[in-house]
Amino acid sequence: MKTGNFIDYVKLHVTSGKGGRGSAHLRREKFVEKGGPDGGDGGKGGDIIVRGHKGLWTLYEFNFKRHIKAEHGGNGAKQRQFGTDGESQVIEVPLGTVIRETNSQEIIGEITHDGQEIIVAKGGKGGKGNWHFKSSIRQTPRYAQPGLPGEEKEITLELKVLADVGLVGFPNAGKSTLLAALTAAKPKIADYEFTTLKPNLGIVKNRDHQTFVMADIPGIIEGAAEGKGLGHYFLRHIERNSALLFVIPCDTKDIKKEYDILLDELKRYNPQLLDKSRIVAISKCDLMDEELRTEMKEELKNSFKDLPAVLISSVSQTGLQNLKDRLWEILNEPIEAAN
Repeated sequence: MKTGNFIDYVKLHVTSGKGGRGSAHLRREKFVEKGGPDGGDGGKGGDIIVRGHKGLWTLYEFNFKRHIKAEHGGNGAKQRQFGTDGESQVIEVPLGTVIRETNSQEIIGEITHDGQEIIVAKGGKGGKGNWHFKSSIRQTPRYAQPGLPGEEKEITLELKVLADVGLVGFPNAGKSTLLAALTAAKPKIADYEFTTLKPNLGIVKNRDHQTFVMADIPGIIEGAAEGKGLGHYFLRHIERNSALLFVIPCDTKDIKKEYDILLDELKRYNPQLLDKSRIVAISKCDLMDEELRTEMKEELKNSFKDLPAVLISSVSQTGLQNLKDRLWEILNEPIEAAN
């Protein structure tokens, strides 16, 4: 999807280098009779390599460069001189990038850490020179191997945002306002649906220099799991978050029902998403008086018995520290407790 400089889905045509040709040279020197074969091997063709880079956050560069070719291997020469190996082409991508073979949609690999490399197209092997084929009955072979061809394929790069906490909710639930209140991020905020069309990341600072990364995922709508709206583009970014924060406005008619709809969309898209830690934040609570807040707390206890639920207001900063503390606890709870 394209939104400004944020691009999270591109198709590339990649071609690795072909191997160099082996040499069929016969040694020719003054006073050396029947010098024999001395043709060198051809060099290997360059690979196409995808490498993770922690400083990148978008696939924007490849919006203008869709064809990537590696260098061919050099040909062998006399005196058993090997051809030079072709230079490989390295494609640097953000962490969280999935690489697929476009036609089959088969996953080639996933880039999850800085410096990780995956060869998506191997360079062709160089051909052997004629000295390899010398024998007692064939002392002057006049042939050598050609280099093997490289690989040519279409690949798809699909970015899934990596973050500790992903914000989940319907459009205009207050997710962008919350991200802006908790971090230095400046997402677009407006009073209409689908203001956010791309994931926004921010670093949340908590007590004692504790920090974690939060991602504002564009709003989900009912039917997103079937691709309604831009469902698949949005939902895939949730897959890489460690914990999910469901944001539901306090003026929603049925808070539990809205939560169940959101949860069902995640389940239908990928059931494994339900294994992630979850917390519910009821936003825009500055609209309620103290009596309504008390009633809301009781309602949340009955509706979300085993799930943490907090009341917050990004405008008045109410409940934000409590929310950060709860998120920090969830992100750092022991594995035994989480299971």
